Amino acid sequence: MSNDSRHSTELNLRQKELWKIAKSEGLVQVDRLAEKFNVTAQTIRRDLNQLTTIGLLQRIHGGAITRDSVVNLGYGARKILATEGKARIAEKAAELIPNDCSLFINIGTTTEQVAAQLTRKHEVLLVVTNNLNVLNILVQSNHIEVFIAGGQIRRQDGGIVGDATADFVSQFRVDYAVIGGSSIEKEGIVTDFDWREVRVAQAMIQHARTVIMVADGNKFKRKAPIFLCELNQIDHFITDIKVPKRFLDNASKNDVNVHVCD
Repeated sequence: MSNDSRHSTELNLRQKELWKIAKSEGLVQVDRLAEKFNVTAQTIRRDLNQLTTIGLLQRIHGGAITRDSVVNLGYGARKILATEGKARIAEKAAELIPNDCSLFINIGTTTEQVAAQLTRKHEVLLVVTNNLNVLNILVQSNHIEVFIAGGQIRRQDGGIVGDATADFVSQFRVDYAVIGGSSIEKEGIVTDFDWREVRVAQAMIQHARTVIMVADGNKFKRKAPIFLCELNQIDHFITDIKVPKRFLDNASKNDVNVHVCD
């Protein structure tokens, strides 16, 4: 019997429907579910707690996400997850980037927020990106020159990935790299879901003088299977929660500046 079939016998009809929605969308939110099922938020929280107890979901602030460590959350789900925290992270990242410099920006909803911040006050920037959403944001500024990497387009989120993309990136030597990842382990290892995306992010890290990692607190709750980098390759780590002590200790050992924007 599959895990889904076994667990389904422990759930009521509404909880089974919640699980179907979570599997389809990757993320569910209490307020939206309460409205959809015409029940109280407290009832939905109990449902989500039950799904969490039997191992199907993982609770986050305001909702829950799937526990799948092989397939990433969908772009739409990631875009609405921790939006306030991502905005604070983006503001801090923009503070670390001066005018008149060059930088990489990779794939991710948090890095897209950083791009939006850069269009507000920054001038004379050269940006190399493999993210079509970042491109669409930056072209609104007359003060930012943008290079878009070629390669295979990942339709679900506008990412451009693969060896050709990594080769394009490797032609540059820039001042900063703004990098996002899907999972942060307490030891300081950053992982992701798509080896093609990882290949490009690693090239960006290798060809940047200063690396800024941006990650909201939910990244500490998820696991992804593909190694991206570790703390000794990062100069600044920006997040929106108090980070685990083990992470802080390793960051200190590797001279990483940790910025908590809570």
